[in-house]
Amino acid sequence: MKPKRQRFSVFTCNSPVQTFSSVPLFLKYTHKGGHIENIMQALDRQIHSWPLTLFPSFHSVSTFLLNDCNIIGSGIFVSPKGVLENASSVGVAIIVWVTTGVITAIGALCYAELGVTIPKSGGDYSYVKDIFGGLAGFLRLWIAVLVIYPTNQAVIALTFSNYVLHPLFPTCLPPIIGLRLLAAVCLLLLTWVNCYSVRWATCVQDVFTAGKLLALALIIIMGFVQICKGHYYWLEPAHAFETFCDYNVGLIALSFLQGSFAYGGWNFLNYVTEELVDPNKNLPRAIFISIPVVTFVYVFANVAYVTAMSPQELLASNAVAVTFGEKLLGVMSWIMPISVALSTFGGVNGSLFTSSRLFFAGAREGHLPRLLAMIHVKRCTPIPALLFTVSPDKITASISHDIYTLINYVGFINYLFYGVTVAGQIVLRIKEPNMHRPIKVSLVWPVIYLLFWAFLLIFSLYSEPVVCGTGLAIMMTGVPVYFLGVYWENKPKCFDVATGKVTYLCQKLCLVVYPVTEEPKEPLKKDADEKAGDTVQTHD
Repeated sequence: MKPKRQRFSVFTCNSPVQTFSSVPLFLKYTHKGGHIENIMQALDRQIHSWPLTLFPSFHSVSTFLLNDCNIIGSGIFVSPKGVLENASSVGVAIIVWVTTGVITAIGALCYAELGVTIPKSGGDYSYVKDIFGGLAGFLRLWIAVLVIYPTNQAVIALTFSNYVLHPLFPTCLPPIIGLRLLAAVCLLLLTWVNCYSVRWATCVQDVFTAGKLLALALIIIMGFVQICKGHYYWLEPAHAFETFCDYNVGLIALSFLQGSFAYGGWNFLNYVTEELVDPNKNLPRAIFISIPVVTFVYVFANVAYVTAMSPQELLASNAVAVTFGEKLLGVMSWIMPISVALSTFGGVNGSLFTSSRLFFAGAREGHLPRLLAMIHVKRCTPIPALLFTVSPDKITASISHDIYTLINYVGFINYLFYGVTVAGQIVLRIKEPNMHRPIKVSLVWPVIYLLFWAFLLIFSLYSEPVVCGTGLAIMMTGVPVYFLGVYWENKPKCFDVATGKVTYLCQKLCLVVYPVTEEPKEPLKKDADEKAGDTVQTHD
């Protein structure tokens, strides 16, 4: 049978990478102690008894909780200040929250169709790559590596540390070094949990969802109590649209960016499609349930805020939920910072989980180092991808503590690729009209989304040219990297040898191997190759 030809890039090496069947052998050769040898023999038996892969671990309830926990993170406790500041009035701020929820639901509908049509982990990276080609997919991955996920996780981790330290510094701001150190500890601890066990990571997700739901339920209930007592001055139409600064279309666009950060995570299930049980049913079900629930929670949480605080008090607060609790809960106000800390802790966990799967998918496609596509031989967790995920997070958290600038920064880039992905849905309908689509939505919805997308990007770039322009410039640096790293195939032999040695060393340190992957388009050929045992890697 003709050997299977494999394309290599700067991020892989032409040297044979250790597979699941050969890793125990080279580890035994390296560690000739009796105890290590026995362990390797046991692992060798386990590895040959079943193929290593990422297993479907999320049933319907866990799927809903994962999506809900990823969406409800730090945003609802941070973004209200940013939304109100740019919206210029309470009434417009509430409209922004409702509109952002509706647009998020439309985007989720489009992603639901793409998720079951292209059932691959990696989310919009996989969709953009398959529809528009390797360069577009690589740029999505590049900006996610350098900007989106490090910034997002840094914001959530900094919010966590801010709420944890607030009770210790009630009359002043917590020290910056303390915020950064605690954020780094949070990231490292949750990285270890995700490396140790997928089950542990999902348990953390499920348990800490209770913390955020407790905090938000408490806020909403207290808001209704305030309304029943007649404290709804800022909700009356005559006062809701009183401005504390002039309306500006560019600033309103920025308020949508701030609000979209709170809704961020609505597409995270698309990054773990291969780990969902029955994704054709559970993926759209989780999206259809979670988005309306989150929209309801966010709108009424903001309504509750303005029943206890004036716009000026809200804008002056660095911890909106804590200020709300201090005004209404009295001696029990300590409940609020603890609940918010639990909420953001779970948000960091969910973001780490899904972002590591994106980098795993990128490495599997040859757009990132091949090592990042490997998983632990016993725990089946993508340890290299998780370690790669957390490294820039700590750097981002240590460089900047200005949360609202970070939100504008990441929101612009996120929306840019949301629109590209939704446009890809239309392109795919034209290019592949007969493709099997378990879910098929009207093209009216992606068109509406793209119109809002164009408005948001144009006016955001007008209002924050430096922040948004920096994000675009960083994205474009990925073009030469793509052509040098991926498109150029014939690398110097010394580079391949060096890359191979580094890969082997990291495999030994992390005890990871390349997993078995399915190729749905060529199942018969794959099965035949596996039976014959003649799949060969060749040099380009």
